[in-house]
Amino acid sequence: MAAGEEEGSAAEPEQEPAAEEPRTFKDLGVTDVLCEACDQLGWKVPTKIQIEAIPVALQGRDVIGLAETGSGKTGAFALPILQALLETPQRLFALVLTPTRELAFQISEQFEALGSSIGVQSTVIVGGIDTMSQSLALAKKPHVIIATPGRLVDHLENTKGFNLRALKFLVMDEADRILNMDFETEVDKILKVIPRDRKTFLFSATMTKKVQKLQRAALKNPVKCAVSSKYQTVEKLQQYYIFIPSKFKDSYLVYILNELAGNSFMIFCSTCNNTQRTALLLRNLGFTAIPLHGQMSQNKRLGSLNKFKAKARSILLATDVASRGLDIPHVDVVINFDIPTHSKDYIHRVGRTARAGRSGKSITFVTQYDVELFQRIEHLIGKKLPAFPMQEEEVMMLTERVAEAQRFARMELREQGEKKRSRNDDDDTEEAIGVRNKVAGGKKKKRKA
Repeated sequence: MAAGEEEGSAAEPEQEPAAEEPRTFKDLGVTDVLCEACDQLGWKVPTKIQIEAIPVALQGRDVIGLAETGSGKTGAFALPILQALLETPQRLFALVLTPTRELAFQISEQFEALGSSIGVQSTVIVGGIDTMSQSLALAKKPHVIIATPGRLVDHLENTKGFNLRALKFLVMDEADRILNMDFETEVDKILKVIPRDRKTFLFSATMTKKVQKLQRAALKNPVKCAVSSKYQTVEKLQQYYIFIPSKFKDSYLVYILNELAGNSFMIFCSTCNNTQRTALLLRNLGFTAIPLHGQMSQNKRLGSLNKFKAKARSILLATDVASRGLDIPHVDVVINFDIPTHSKDYIHRVGRTARAGRSGKSITFVTQYDVELFQRIEHLIGKKLPAFPMQEEEVMMLTERVAEAQRFARMELREQGEKKRSRNDDDDTEEAIGVRNKVAGGKKKKRKA
């Protein structure tokens, strides 16, 4: 057989590339109406994962897609689903499971954009949003549901008349993350109540043992489409590190923001508290910085994201809630203010910049406590990073102003904490607030906005 293959390739060497890489969505078998939608979205040429996955999915096979962040995965599963929906229109047709709320909203936007000309309706079912309004949306039976596993299970168990017994497509996006966040029991519950006779697409940046187990449980004879088997960062990304004493981290951050002024920044911190503190610190120094972390309400999180996307703010401070899946098109510089404890998170964080062929920079702060973590990252990506060129004496000139801003930031944090305690809410659990209000007998009508 090997000899036969060789013969074939020797006979017509010119044909190979053409057959291997279709240049347009039409070549992949995507129908005209959806090709136009891709065109309107500015998707001129399919990405690698789309070239691999779409034709297989259109043949009706289950797909496992391994591709790093920013590789066009959403299109790879949305187009085959919409095409199948065109052929056999049906309500509650597809379910997309995602690990985070922001990613759910983003996938929904893409479905709406791609399916606008064919009248596709999608609904986002995530935590942090009133269940009653979600139940009403589900009662209207949308074509596509994009959900986080926990809240979906809630509705499957408690919303009368809602079931997924007619479901035709299941997508698990960022499957490794869904399972890492310990949604395993929820995913099992969902798999039990949806039809076995369905198409399943599983997309993941990494192939973990949990993902393999899930693949065996959920997929039938799948085709594997791997765009990158090795962990890698994009070529056009310039990666640097800075070795600094931990007590001067804030001063170095301000120095870099001044040095690279005019760019848009995404700064990753390890905790919600540090994200909030650093945002206040930078605001006190006149920077337009906004935080994004898990303790903010859903509306505030989407508000932050939209301000940054619209370029009304140039600095977004985030925890790892934002390291994956969020397509923020114009990040010029990613700063790892706190080094990630899991080396793989480094790949996802720096993947926020240099997307879709553009160039970008990433700078990782390494203190005396982070050396081992940093070495692990270098080992994972298989290269030694250069140091970012710095003028130490200029940094030291900033320390006084920064110390003052730190003091103000601490005071503001304390005030915010006290306000929160007095309001007795933690900003992200509407249900709990409702219960507490009832218990308090409505005494707290004076709650400030």
